[in-house]
This record gives sequence, C-alpha cells and structure tokens, in this order.
Amino acid sequence: MLSTSASVTIDPARCSGCGACIRVCPSDILSLENGTARAAPDTHTARCLQCGHCMAACPEGAVTILDLDPDLQDFSTFTMDPVWLPPGKGLSTQGLARLICSRRSCRHYSQAPVERERMADLIKLAVFAPSGTNSQAWTFTCLTSRSEVLALGLSIKAFFERLNKRAENFLLRKSLALVGNKTLDHYFTNYYPSVKTAMEQMEKENRDRLFHGAPALILIGSSPGATCPKEDALLAAGNILLTAHTMGLGTCLIGYAVAAMDEDRSIQKELGIPESETIHAAVALGYPDETYQRITGRKNPTIRFC
Repeated sequence: MLSTSASVTIDPARCSGCGACIRVCPSDILSLENGTARAAPDTHTARCLQCGHCMAACPEGAVTILDLDPDLQDFSTFTMDPVWLPPGKGLSTQGLARLICSRRSCRHYSQAPVERERMADLIKLAVFAPSGTNSQAWTFTCLTSRSEVLALGLSIKAFFERLNKRAENFLLRKSLALVGNKTLDHYFTNYYPSVKTAMEQMEKENRDRLFHGAPALILIGSSPGATCPKEDALLAAGNILLTAHTMGLGTCLIGYAVAAMDEDRSIQKELGIPESETIHAAVALGYPDETYQRITGRKNPTIRFC
C-alpha cells in the first residue's frame, strides 16, 4: 500500500529503507516504519515544503511529490541531462565565472522577435531558483511584441509625468518633508533631473529610454502568501539573466518600470495582472545589437570575515 500525504507519495515496493529521504527532509515529515519510509499523515502535511529533496535523494525512485510538475524539466529550445550534477562536478568554475562576468545589461536590441518557446524555457529555469520557505509563489507576465512593450512604456511615462509635475511644486515638497514625508523631496533631488531628460528624449528624439528598444519583456511578480516575495523574484530574475546570455539574448533589469507599477496599480491592471499580485522585477529581453571585446572589473565591495 502506498504511503501518502497531501504532497508525498512513497511506493513501499520500491523503497529499500535506506533512509536517504529522511535525512534530507527539512521538515521531518518522513520516518522509517518496519524498514520502509513513510510520510506523515495528512494532519501534519502543512510542514511539507514541497522542496523535492526526498524525491531527488531516493536511489530507488520510490518517492513522488504530487505537486511538482515534471514537465518543467522538458525544454523546447534545448535538451537537458536530467541527472543531478553534484557540487564540484561536470561544470567548471572557470566556465561559470566567464558566463557571470560576461553578462552585461543590454541597451541596444535588434527588432528580431524573441520566440515564445525561448521565453517559456527561461521561465522554467527561473523557477528553479530558491524561494523563502520554498513558497514558489512567482508569477510571470510576458510581453512578446514590441507594440506591447511600447504600450506599457507609455503608461509608465504618463506616471512619471504626473510625478514630475508634483515634484516641481516646491511648496508641496517642503510641506510633506516638514511632516516627515521626504519621499517626494528625495525624488526631486536624486531622480527628477534624469527622468525629465529621458522623457524629453523620448518625445523629441523618439528614443526608448525606458526599455531601450527591447522587443520583449518579462514581468516577475508574486502571488499572496510568499514569505520573501521581492527576494524570490530577484533570484528568479538572476536565473533568467544568466540563461538568456547562453541563448544569445540580451537582458536589462528595468527598475523604473517596477517603481511605477508599485505606485500606480492601474498599470498592471491594463496588462490583466490581478490586483492581488505585486510586480518586483522587469526584465527587458531581446537579441542584442551590441558586442564587447573583454570582461571588465567592478567596484571593490565591502567584505567582512567574522
């Protein structure tokens, strides 16, 4: 008889009783009974993180996580070896370092469209990023045409036009600052000049200073219930940025788009994104129309060994 919880199924005919699944379970919902692994009864399943550690560790393939979609390992644009890669094996640190250091934010794109299959593969790899309490509460909204990206850009531009008009009001800025709300004054000092210049260039020179001519965009959000929604989204975005580079795509994180959508929720409503979701990252995407000759450095970070 199969041992099951709401999330975990164990086939006793295949289980060898080695205990590998029990050792790696972070929630202690597995145990050995009469030499066979068993899942806790349904009353305890709230502790299951659905992380898949038990399934990945079982040498006999006796464990199944019912809510994990195996199709996320099937890709349209490439084939992946499904065998687990142990730390320090298979992929050289040198190769990974070259990939990390070669990825650059792209601000010049060709108008070749990004295939939907390629975007879907990027998202499949994005969700293998870690998430707080393994909530996996990501959402991904894909704009797949230049016209869709431009339409979103116009909505964001309208938001900043309204914000700049408020920021230009000296009395309003200082009155808010006097009562402890320095947000508008901070914006005026640090962002208003560059935003004003960018919008003038968009109008007079027809330059896309927001999405830099990208023909596609992925908005990464979160559904209610995530414990670290912003961090989760940025970790998923990191997977997309690196994978896109291996696919020949350029990317750029667009913080101004996220800021506008956070302040004006009607923008995401125009895209059909439910009000319950929050957008935390925007990744401009396309085939790059720029090349580089070498890897450069970075500023020295602050490092502490305690």
